Order: sequence, then structure tokens, then C-alpha cells
Amino acid sequence: MTTETPVPQLRAAIKSYPTTKALLEGKVSSPLVSFDFIDVEPIHRAFAPMARDQIYDVCEMAVFTYLQAHTYGKPIILLPVVLAARHQHGCIVFNKEFHATMTPADLVGKKVGVRAYTQTTGAWVRNILMREHGLKLDSVDWIITEGAHLAEYSEPSFVRRAPAGAKLIDMLMNGEVDAAILGNDLPDDPRIAPVIPNAAQAGPAWHAATGLIPINHMLVVKTKLANSRPDLAREVYNLLLRSKEAAGPLKGPDMRPMGIEAIRPSLELAIRLAEEQSIIPRSFSLDELFGPWRAISSAR
Repeated sequence: MTTETPVPQLRAAIKSYPTTKALLEGKVSSPLVSFDFIDVEPIHRAFAPMARDQIYDVCEMAVFTYLQAHTYGKPIILLPVVLAARHQHGCIVFNKEFHATMTPADLVGKKVGVRAYTQTTGAWVRNILMREHGLKLDSVDWIITEGAHLAEYSEPSFVRRAPAGAKLIDMLMNGEVDAAILGNDLPDDPRIAPVIPNAAQAGPAWHAATGLIPINHMLVVKTKLANSRPDLAREVYNLLLRSKEAAGPLKGPDMRPMGIEAIRPSLELAIRLAEEQSIIPRSFSLDELFGPWRAISSAR
């Protein structure tokens, strides 16, 4: 009598996107591995437990969270898979009930709320404010409602914590902050307007001019899994590639590129921004960042 070897099951936290839908719905599968998909909503609630305690085998993770995790030597490995990206120019908004108009120049001396200083959307927006509008970060009173996903991190001196229990959207609607950086929780409210002029056109124009992708989330695996079963880590990558292909052609940030060279310029910019904004203490090369992945992707 032959006993079949059970297929390994990986505990995974991945949000449903056009590029992951086929995998999550089982339309893309493999005889080598199965998944226990954990529904985490919002998905950023999965980042801290993965970065700190590696509670998943496979997990979506904000790119700036991973850059910190790499800095602090956490046993997780980055795969060259972009799961989420978007144009960021429209993500800093103000409430017209309290300000008739507001531009980036008006932010000097103002209170600007963001969920966490290390939040990836916030980092991309600050890059826009610095590079395209000449804003100095320490000229703004940054208010956060949460700390970083990594316990080792301390925010810069010009960042302060809101009172316990404060919610960013409520602070914006009540006028407790002059502007706020919001992502998926951006409200559909006629009182809310973008701080950056022509925000809807500015993001696509930046992408068209630079070819860069403002990466939000990527994919990580536990180092222990990758080292013990590199074949499974490779199969996870292959399944994501197949799931992406099943989504058909996508444009702009929604192209969700895969492969080191496809994301190299965008990720190198993210590393530079993380150092400039004091999210990480030092820069590092993409070769250093993807060294572990190169090792497992070529292992036999």
C-alpha cells in the first residue's frame, strides 16, 4: 500500500487584487504546495506580526516596513513581487470646511496627519512634497496615530503622537489636523480636496516621465521556510507570476511588475527615500536586499 506524502500547506496573508485573485480563488494552483489564506482586513494589520514574529509563512508587506525589517535583521526574505502600487499625488488632502484652499507651500507650520510616519503612502507623498514642491519635512508638524511596525524604530523629533484612540479621518473632519495623508481610507466626501494641484493628472504624468512605479506592497517569506524548502519559496513566486498573467495586461501602477530588474529603479528610489526621511539609518544596494532571494531561487 502506497502512502501519499501530504502537500505542504503554507499560512499566508495576501489581499485580493486583480493580480492575486486567481491564486486566492484557486484558479492557479500547484501540486507542490497549498495555502491557508488568512483574511486580514485591513491588510496592513498583518505587517507588524509578520515583521516582528513571523506568524505567516508568506505575507504581503509594505515596502518601507520591509526595508526596516531588513535593517533590523528580521528573518524574512523579500521576493521581487509587487502586489500593490498606486499614484500617490492625490493621497494628501485637506478639509474645505476649515481651509478655503491649500497647496504644498501652505503646509509650512501646519499639522499634517498620517497613520504612521513609516507608512509607505506617507513616504511617497513626502517625496512628492520635497522634490516637486520644495517642502522641508521639519517645517511641518507631523501627527501620527500609530507607531511603526518595527518596535526598534523611533520617529524623528518633528513627529509627534496623537492622543491615544485618535482616528486620523476624524481628526481631519474635525479640523484637528490641517491636512492628512490617506490611502485606501480616502473618503468620498465633497468637503475633501487634494493638497497637490492637478493631483489626478500629476501621478500619471510622473509615471509617464520616469517609468517608475510607486510601490506600496511586496511579498515576503519566512527565512526558515526559504532555507529549508527553497523549492516552495520558488513555487510561491511562480504561482504569483501565473496569477498575474491571468489578470491580463495592466497599465501604470497597476502593472504590478515582477522580477528584480523590472522593479530595480523603483525599489532603488524607495531605499533612497527611506534613508532621506530617516525611516532607515543607512542605505543598501538591491544586490544586498535580494541576496537571499537569489540564493534560494538558484538552489537545488
